[in-house]
Amino acid sequence: MTSPATRGARELRAEHAPVGIFDSGLGGLSVLRAVRAQLPDESIIYVADSLYAPYGERDDDFIAERTLAIGQWLVTQGAKVLVVACNTATAQSIAMVRERLPIPLIGVEPGIKPAASQSKTRVAGVLATQVTLRSTRFQSLLERYAADCRFLCQPGHGLVQAIERCDVGSAELRTLLQSYLQPMLDAGADTLVLGCTHYPFLDAAIRDIVGERMALIDTSIAIARQVERVLDQSGLRGAADVPADLPRFCSTSDGAHLQQLAATLLQLEAPVERVVIPSPRTLAPDSQAA
Repeated sequence: MTSPATRGARELRAEHAPVGIFDSGLGGLSVLRAVRAQLPDESIIYVADSLYAPYGERDDDFIAERTLAIGQWLVTQGAKVLVVACNTATAQSIAMVRERLPIPLIGVEPGIKPAASQSKTRVAGVLATQVTLRSTRFQSLLERYAADCRFLCQPGHGLVQAIERCDVGSAELRTLLQSYLQPMLDAGADTLVLGCTHYPFLDAAIRDIVGERMALIDTSIAIARQVERVLDQSGLRGAADVPADLPRFCSTSDGAHLQQLAATLLQLEAPVERVVIPSPRTLAPDSQAA
């Protein structure tokens, strides 16, 4: 039986322990934004694996190795819960990683269910990485929720790379988006699933193309609410009425773009730590081998 003193120590640690958020790069900042809004008392540590982004062009084993390694590293940093804020990593590896880590995990997935429930034309578009679209997890979502709704699935080649270099509105980016979105509009789609956590940062550019003809489905708010539920259920909530410090930002790259995007899109001026998190095929810190 756990003694009152031990329980008290655990509760004290939980009050100050951070929520860990991880993405292949900068897209998880959209989830961080939602978590901070929903849970302002929680400390956050964010890891961008930008040295190896984008995951959507990596093989499945590489993605699983990186997700596990970063999850384990966040545990050593005291994280009390892990948000895998990357659709590709969630789709490919969250089940395996959940079995290997001692803290609760929360993944993300494209909003197929809400899109299917609100589309009036019964045609919806999905922008996501190729890995997400081919995953068993994504295909099962379609099977469960898309019985009477046609989903037009488009790999967002080049979009993650654009956001990683802080391009959310150039002429080239808008031309690329137009090539992805116009066929959906022509097919009568009235709903667009943003199936990658990077893509909410393209909201303005997408709106310039689709106007009000498509509703955009961004699941970051739902993820933040799930984080709140998990913390409450596990007795891990932070101390109430004590606003948290700025998030701790970490990157496996130099962090310059992470710092820039956090400042530009989230109005967060914070330093970025460069961290080395090895995994089986990235034992050399600067290895680019997949």
